[in-house]
Amino acid sequence: MQKEPMTNEGYDKLTTLLNDLKVNQRPVILVAIEEARQLGDLKENAEYHAAKEDQANINKKIASLEDVITRAIVVDPESLPHDKISFGSTVKLIDLDTDEEITYKIVSSMDSNPDLGYISFHSPLSKQLLGKSVGDECIARLPGGKREFEIEEILYEK
Repeated sequence: MQKEPMTNEGYDKLTTLLNDLKVNQRPVILVAIEEARQLGDLKENAEYHAAKEDQANINKKIASLEDVITRAIVVDPESLPHDKISFGSTVKLIDLDTDEEITYKIVSSMDSNPDLGYISFHSPLSKQLLGKSVGDECIARLPGGKREFEIEEILYEK
């Protein structure tokens, strides 16, 4: 089972969302299903089928969140040393092919947003950067091909 590091805030966000799905959203769907069921023939009842689809989607979200929560390890990235790349590190890289400076922050998979520079702890790039120090070079084997980076700076930013 793959552990999922996350911050205390991230863990709280997930448990709050899970609770909302179970306590608020799922009961509303159950009422909608019952009301639609009373409208008659279920084969041609669009409201019933839509409510059942909503129920299936909510149940999938609940199962997914429960899975992540059971694998969660709450980590305080502020307490980790950031002389080497670790969970929570902000990393400034130089792409050695283009001389472009790229900045990433290594976060939980639930907080990942590559467009904003947040990459998952489990992403191919993160896995190859973890444990590296300033000045190290890294040949990253990524889905788009090999890229070579030099680590320019490692820091922790809240």
